[in-house]
Amino acid sequence: EAELTAFLGYDPYARNGWNTGNSRNGAYFRKVDTQFGPIEAQVPRDRNGQFHQHTLPDYKQHSDILASMIIKLYSKGV
Repeated sequence: EAELTAFLGYDPYARNGWNTGNSRNGAYFRKVDTQFGPIEAQVPRDRNGQFHQHTLPDYKQHSDILASMIIKLYSKGV
């Protein structure tokens, strides 16, 4: 959600996001197998289909990148 907010440039339900040509369009679920076991992640999408998240790699079902991303975010206090 935070990646999509940064991509669109406005918070959910914000008035300045109306009639901008691109908006939130729900989400879909992805199942990814990590070293800690399978997880199901909810991935937001935009109306124009231009948003691509960087947390999970596209079209991959097995990922070790997610574990290293979580450790980096935790070490920074997020």
